[in-house]
Amino acid sequence: MKRTVLRMLDEAAQNWTNDPFALKKTDQGYQASSFSQVRTKAREFGAWLLLKGYSRSEAFALLGEGSPEWIIAEFGLLCAGLISVPLSIKLLSDEIVFRLDHSESKGIITTHNQLEKALGALKNIQTREARLVYMDTDLDWALELVRKAGFPEDQFITLETASLQGREALARKELGLESRLDTINRETEEDDVATISYTSGTTGNPKGIMLTQLNYWSNCHDAKELFDNPIHFRTLLVLPVDHSFAHTVGIYTALICGISLYFVDSRGGGIATLRNIPVNLKEANPIFLLTVPSLSGNFMKKIIAGVEEKGGIAERLFKSGIAAGIRWNGDGFHTASFKTRIGAFFPYFCAKLLVFGEVKKAAFGDSIRFCVGGGATLDVKQQEFFAALGVPVYQGYGLTESAPIISSNVPRKHKFGSSGIIGPSVECKIMNEKGEEMPQGATGEITITGENVMKGYFKNQKASEEALRGGRLWTGDLGYIDEDGFLVVVGREKALLIAEDGEKYSPEEIEEAVTTSTDMIDQIMVWCDHKKYSCALVTLDTAKVAQLIKQKGIGTAEELCRALQDEFYAFRQDPKAKKVQKAWIPAAFQILDTAFSDRDGTINSTMKLVRYRVSLLYEDRLEYSYMAEGSTTVNPRNIETLRTLFPQLG
Repeated sequence: MKRTVLRMLDEAAQNWTNDPFALKKTDQGYQASSFSQVRTKAREFGAWLLLKGYSRSEAFALLGEGSPEWIIAEFGLLCAGLISVPLSIKLLSDEIVFRLDHSESKGIITTHNQLEKALGALKNIQTREARLVYMDTDLDWALELVRKAGFPEDQFITLETASLQGREALARKELGLESRLDTINRETEEDDVATISYTSGTTGNPKGIMLTQLNYWSNCHDAKELFDNPIHFRTLLVLPVDHSFAHTVGIYTALICGISLYFVDSRGGGIATLRNIPVNLKEANPIFLLTVPSLSGNFMKKIIAGVEEKGGIAERLFKSGIAAGIRWNGDGFHTASFKTRIGAFFPYFCAKLLVFGEVKKAAFGDSIRFCVGGGATLDVKQQEFFAALGVPVYQGYGLTESAPIISSNVPRKHKFGSSGIIGPSVECKIMNEKGEEMPQGATGEITITGENVMKGYFKNQKASEEALRGGRLWTGDLGYIDEDGFLVVVGREKALLIAEDGEKYSPEEIEEAVTTSTDMIDQIMVWCDHKKYSCALVTLDTAKVAQLIKQKGIGTAEELCRALQDEFYAFRQDPKAKKVQKAWIPAAFQILDTAFSDRDGTINSTMKLVRYRVSLLYEDRLEYSYMAEGSTTVNPRNIETLRTLFPQLG
């Protein structure tokens, strides 16, 4: 039988018929849709799509917070043979326009929180026939917004109404819809594209990653095998559902494991959603969680703060127990020495017996077994802390182009600081620039082959050929495989910013905006690696700055620093500059007294910035950007650098 998402959906409805699949918070508490109900509703929506004349392989975009409706909408698209284009809710309207046009989407499915943004994008797309499907039920409010935006009402419909029309048409056996849905299911091939997921590339325009039915099938089954068949687990899905991590490991893997997905209550918008997470955690009582470094970091801070607030013997027991647990666990793979364990035994097991259980229950509920961390740079301190507490965070590694799992630490085999063992169906090789495989322990570019590797980039043959060379996916990330078989990721060659929550953005977008609006800055590197905000390193065009000093009568280094700060952020008012999402605008920049150069390896032979090399060489300045003193541009180090570059200043 063909290995497709549709087959997984069918088998889930048979294997877990009445078991809860997708659960949504309502005024009456969490309400569940079973696996069979989700399949039925998806086919009803799929029938409506066919009723409206949509054809196989046409695309439809999804923009919204995670919910049962989101899942039903995506599976409905697949049931009708269409392609889903999941979009990040953090996108600006202008950024959505490109994705809708490039994917040739026939419409967009959205929510209350995203409706205004979706309408703004629909005004500017190339097609005037795009439909808008609304996943929420506050119809009067939505229609008022639709009318104000001038969007045709006859092209607007709620998901509930569309599904009802599909259900009625199926009941009337209209146009042979039931048979057509079955035929599409039967004729869907493993190589058919299921989703086009857009990410920011290293150029101005994002690339559309084509993931196939087999990509998802393979990666889901790898996840199941890696984590020893996690049947009937529960989780609160806190990550955005457009992310490949939540998409595959959450939504699709649930189909083959009978996992119940609780969604965070998103009513009230972004701030309310964040506030709801602790409450929803207690209600969901998850067995496992999918996390990112910022989320697990916040958990750690709140746990420590809560214990410190209690003070007294509880605090002393907890802290001595964590320290002892870290010694007891070693690196997670190699057992600590007998002597070390003897010394750690009493404080560790006293804390486990007396305080850890209550702490875990208060933070995660009483069923939590582990978390799985996305991203390759989860702080080792976090891994050690949570392992000692008894809620290990198993760090994994992957990228959307690999659907996304490449490797993961797992309960039976893990090592702190690594990205885990390679997935069962994945072949990973570390290659040098000449395309030669590196020996074990040597650092090179991480490359993979496997059924999880994308089909390519949509309408971008050049980028596809560059990423898929010699039958392998070249990840653009640097790493090595250690003596115990663990993959260790040491740097990112890919020029992507990665925020605390795993969101990614192209630094070139920001760099181009800055350099378009000022000629004072000679070179710039914008940086963020799972941090709260972006920062930047810059070198100056000293001749132009000297002119600025003269023109403005600047007399001190501090005055100049303020003037350069104004120059740096001039792009925000410059109509010629590219628009940058507010969340990604660097909070501060550090001024360097030496230019990036091929002599120190920060510039390569083609005069391109070698970002990982810059981040290593100027690690102290990047870290300084996240300290209180360096978190603003007008700081002592920048002022001192300017005095060095322009000694005439006071």
